[in-house]
Amino acid sequence: VQLQASGGGLVQPGGSLRLSCAASGRVFGFKDMGWYRQAPGKQRELVAEITSGGRTNYADSMKGRFTISRDDAKITVYLQMDSLKLEDTAIYYCKMRILSGVFTDYWGKGTLVTVSS
Repeated sequence: VQLQASGGGLVQPGGSLRLSCAASGRVFGFKDMGWYRQAPGKQRELVAEITSGGRTNYADSMKGRFTISRDDAKITVYLQMDSLKLEDTAIYYCKMRILSGVFTDYWGKGTLVTVSS
């Protein structure tokens, strides 16, 4: 199983980016999906998560600015990021709970988001 994240890049404060993360390989089922981020010198933190039923959860600092969604037909999770701030600069990682034999959490390699003027 592989998770491929994309959509990162350089954006000015107040701008928007949309991240995508698609799973491939021996995927027989999947459950929760989410996005995490790690800024330089900081620990990895939750950004947002979405259950198989579509229930979402956001870190407080992302509420109202970020939107997580999923397309189960494509085994893909998205993160729409609006009103980006300098402090949103980080490597963003996707995570999915996938059934490939047993249910296991898989992580993407990360995509860099840089917010700078």
